Amino acid sequence: MTTDLATDAVLDLLVDVAERVITPRFRALDDAEVMEKNPGDLVTVADREAEVELTAALRAAYPDAVVLGEEAYAADPAVMDRFTAAARAGHAFTVDPVDGTKNFVHGSPDHAVMVAELREGEVVRGWIHQPQHGRSFVAERGAGAWVDGQRLTVPATTGDLGSWRAVTSARRWLRTRVEGMAPFELTWVCCGVDYPSVAAGLADVALYGNGLPWDHAPGSLLLTEAGGAVAGADGAPYDPTRPHRLGERGPLLVAGSAQVLDAVAPLARGLPQR
Repeated sequence: MTTDLATDAVLDLLVDVAERVITPRFRALDDAEVMEKNPGDLVTVADREAEVELTAALRAAYPDAVVLGEEAYAADPAVMDRFTAAARAGHAFTVDPVDGTKNFVHGSPDHAVMVAELREGEVVRGWIHQPQHGRSFVAERGAGAWVDGQRLTVPATTGDLGSWRAVTSARRWLRTRVEGMAPFELTWVCCGVDYPSVAAGLADVALYGNGLPWDHAPGSLLLTEAGGAVAGADGAPYDPTRPHRLGERGPLLVAGSAQVLDAVAPLARGLPQR
């Protein structure tokens, strides 16, 4: 039997898990509580315990849905294929228990808890909770984007290409200057902060290389419902059901408006792909 969870109930779940499992570890991690999945790719006990709780709650409410968690994927990459099939033809969720784990480990407040719900190839609901900033973002397809209960709308783009602020999480593109644009600055290195920052007008466009669904699915709905745009540099809309591959589609562009995205996309296609 499936018991649908109201949007607010899912947000309450994120907030509760953050308060009990994540925040008590902030700036209090022992060395033994921080591990490497791969060189430079950190995971903590907070990531693992939070994902277990979030996944269990979603599976209890939606037993027929596939839940793709970042740490579950690290343990069993085959879950990506199951997620893609379910996300396109049925029902699936993504879970990022601590987005911005490096920030979290190093004591930066720029980290978040994120969940997205997908049905038949589209993100239909998304949640981003920033425990240390005390902000929560919710989006529902066709119903808008919200921050702490207030409607979220991207500010109108002003100026021209040369005045727009462009940020990137790909360090190989940092300080790169393409024709007509200011050099790329570093993002907040956390999609759960990056997407809301673009939605708030703190940056006009963000560029990513390879991207995974749990990083981009929640924010992509938030930003598009707020009036922004998300697409590959090839012009095709972002596909949340599978990893975004730089070599296939060029950089992933996250923009405050379709106007910004259309102007930056042809320039982004010329960036180094390795």
